[in-house]
Amino acid sequence: MNFNYTLIGQLLAFILFVWFCMRFIWPQLLSVLEQREKEIADGLNAASEGKRELEEAGVKKEEILKGAKKEAADLVNQANQRANQLVEDAKATALEEAERIKISAQSEVEQSAKRAREELRVEVATLAVAGAEKILNSEIDENKNSKIIEDLKEEL
Repeated sequence: MNFNYTLIGQLLAFILFVWFCMRFIWPQLLSVLEQREKEIADGLNAASEGKRELEEAGVKKEEILKGAKKEAADLVNQANQRANQLVEDAKATALEEAERIKISAQSEVEQSAKRAREELRVEVATLAVAGAEKILNSEIDENKNSKIIEDLKEEL
């Protein structure tokens, strides 16, 4: 065997193997590698986009929380003001009612005093007539008696 022919045969087999790999296998490997590279790049872009959106969401969350806290504080202040107003209104109403009751009671006391004076006048007049009758030992007729009592009531 000749060493040169073996070397040339192996060289031709190797060249044929390289050409076959370059023609049929290498393009498929490159397309798979390019597709994988694209998927990795897309994944990295999506991750960075997600991270950015997460940061934006955190900022929005803080803004919303601040707004909600401010709104809650405003509502509490409004409720306190309304409660104070209701207390003041209740005080004013109670004072008005107390004044009305006081005036009503004073009016009732005055009416009771007038009634008591009238009753007292009638009793005094009756006692005066009875006393006068006993003193005079004579009876006065009823019409005169009533007239005298009315006159005494007027004087008293």
